[in-house]
Amino acid sequence: MTIKFTKRIASQLLNRGENAIRINASAMDDASKAITREDVRRLIGSGGVFALKEKHNVSARSKLLKQKRSEGRSRGPGLRRGTRKARAGISWEKKVRSQRFVLKRLKEMGKLDTVMFNKMYGLVKGGTYASKAAMLLHLKEEGITLTEQETAKINEAFKAQYK
Repeated sequence: MTIKFTKRIASQLLNRGENAIRINASAMDDASKAITREDVRRLIGSGGVFALKEKHNVSARSKLLKQKRSEGRSRGPGLRRGTRKARAGISWEKKVRSQRFVLKRLKEMGKLDTVMFNKMYGLVKGGTYASKAAMLLHLKEEGITLTEQETAKINEAFKAQYK
């Protein structure tokens, strides 16, 4: 076969374009004699055929802009898209998911009955609580107290689920 075949198969195996595939001068004879994918795999393993490293765009301009923005530049009203609320703060989904997770754990622990759970779930859905801490404070006012161990257990479970 030809070297063209070897390059084509190597590009498929290495997930790179044919122009990124190189063949060592010492392995040219073996590369031209390769007739199966297994032969090309063997050449890749021995280092006779290899792919060049991927080129990455140099982001000098973006690095400079990031540095300027850290100093407070380029943040004027002319560059802004979206409202103040849209540009800052934690997303509604993250906040609600964490609150719902806590409610679910409390129900599993037996701290909340179904009626109270449904009531709290509706309040969470309505965006009543600004944070998980605010929700727990409201639960405390309702008469549901948590020990430090129970709170730690809930936090560990949350971290394990949302790594």
